[in-house]
Amino acid sequence: MLVFGTQVHIVTFLFIIAEGLMFFIEAVIYSIWPDKRRGWYLVLLTLLLLYNVTGGLFPDPKIPISISLQEMIAYGTGFLMAYYFPFYFYKAFDLKSLRWHALFGVPLFLMLPYLLFFVIMYAINEDLEKDIRYGVIAPFIYSLVLLWVMLRAIRKHYRENRDRSYYIEELAVYCAVSPWAAMTVLSWFQVSQLTEVLCTNTGFLFISAVFIRRSILLHRLEKRLYLGQAPFQNDPVKVEANCKRHNLTRKETEISGMVCQGMIYREIADKLFISLRTVDKHIENIFDKVGVSNRVELARKLNGL
Repeated sequence: MLVFGTQVHIVTFLFIIAEGLMFFIEAVIYSIWPDKRRGWYLVLLTLLLLYNVTGGLFPDPKIPISISLQEMIAYGTGFLMAYYFPFYFYKAFDLKSLRWHALFGVPLFLMLPYLLFFVIMYAINEDLEKDIRYGVIAPFIYSLVLLWVMLRAIRKHYRENRDRSYYIEELAVYCAVSPWAAMTVLSWFQVSQLTEVLCTNTGFLFISAVFIRRSILLHRLEKRLYLGQAPFQNDPVKVEANCKRHNLTRKETEISGMVCQGMIYREIADKLFISLRTVDKHIENIFDKVGVSNRVELARKLNGL
């Protein structure tokens, strides 16, 4: 069933509407409470929307663009989406072991085959089926390697940090992007738009819902901090141990402990007889070392929650 006289399937259209709404909510939350992880996820949602729109509309002879160019764009947005996955995990979750794949492996084994077969060769021979047959071989093999490498990076990150909350979040996003490894197989067999969109989109709605729920929870905990209440049941021994594990200085450890107790920055400055600007600088260094972007995340991570 198509909508508005286009090639867009009704299910694809519903996904576009749902993901557009998710994007709007996430963007509003991000504008209020900036979070680097949410910022990178917004880019991911943008690429997903672009993929669904172009994949749904193209190819359509009624659109005043050549069919070959429409095919290049449609496949290009899919490759671009897959291109972004390892970079997303590398930046959003600070998985440093993915750096080579994010910066070099993906351009070499995903984007180069796309440019060679889906752009150059297709422009020359206009035989899309033949170009797909050979153009997806290297990306398919590399996508399997990439899935294994990303899973190992997530496991390694958890063993080093023992951060269960982030670990669950990383695994959830990983499960959402894993079906994209089948994109090359779907392209090979020229499956229907419905099958393709269900395979590649379903997990993202769940992940966005998880992110929104997490934002609401963080807002409530942040409110407790502003009221001078500890957001979690504080464990000073565990906090100090985690401060050492993240190589915080003695002063940074002291300030981190006060944050975990629910003290606001002005109270910390007064108690330590230092300026508010100095506290802000220490907090900035603490966030960077611990890998968080707000006080709630800091208190949760240092308490091992």
